[in-house]
Amino acid sequence: MLLLVPVVLTFVYKYIPMYGIQIAFRDFKASRGYLGSEWVGWYWFERFFSAPTFARMIRNTVLISLYSLLWSFPVPIILSLMINQLRSAKYKRVVQTVLYAPHFISVMVICGMIKIFLSPSGGLLNLILGTQVDSLTQSSAFRTIYVASGIWQDAGWGCIIYLATLANVDPGLYEAAKVDGASVFQRIRNIDLPALLPMAILNLIMAAGGLMNVGFEKVWLLQTDLNKATSDVIAVYVYEQGIQNAKYSYSTAVGLFNTVVNIALLLIVNKIASKVSDVEFV
Repeated sequence: MLLLVPVVLTFVYKYIPMYGIQIAFRDFKASRGYLGSEWVGWYWFERFFSAPTFARMIRNTVLISLYSLLWSFPVPIILSLMINQLRSAKYKRVVQTVLYAPHFISVMVICGMIKIFLSPSGGLLNLILGTQVDSLTQSSAFRTIYVASGIWQDAGWGCIIYLATLANVDPGLYEAAKVDGASVFQRIRNIDLPALLPMAILNLIMAAGGLMNVGFEKVWLLQTDLNKATSDVIAVYVYEQGIQNAKYSYSTAVGLFNTVVNIALLLIVNKIASKVSDVEFV
């Protein structure tokens, strides 16, 4: 009975709206409704694949996602291993609070802080370096700014699940390792890392399922005409076409393509993970 409530809510708000996916294959007109709009098949997909910015959007989306995964994924694991070595419970709570805090700052505020820190006139970074460079107008700096700010905001929050995993490790293993003369690094390598491996693989599978879902809000707020060469991603394009230009069928087709790619990546990574470990997500 308890499970029935979330199942019903999921069905109502997640599955029933899938009926609207069909507008990706129609020339949707609100006055005609779903079934009254003309069926155009793969027209919108072909239009997207032939768009002048198609290759750039795919490249930017994939690169930003891969860089985020490459740099952001190991940081929570490293933080959890370091925090787990702290012996003072009070100091550990302070460190955890400081690391968790950025996660609760809204994306809007984060982007405002980034613009202030990187301001060419009085920005903290330029004051330290003694320069007057507007990094947000440089395409080459956008990915670094996006990834670095993401690590700062979410790394502390991401390590919670790893700390919970380490808390369940049998203390007797550590005591036995100390008796055998194992150093701190040997205990981490032979006890902590094996304990974290299943959870790390599971998180990797889930991250791969959202590889094409670059955070829309941050990209939209930090994007300028001068950095579009590296900040033009699919999520922003869907918003521009669907909300600003009212091209509902076209934007739905682009979003559906993005979702299908994510599902394919999820299944591929899940298959690979199941081959090399005992962890399987789907």
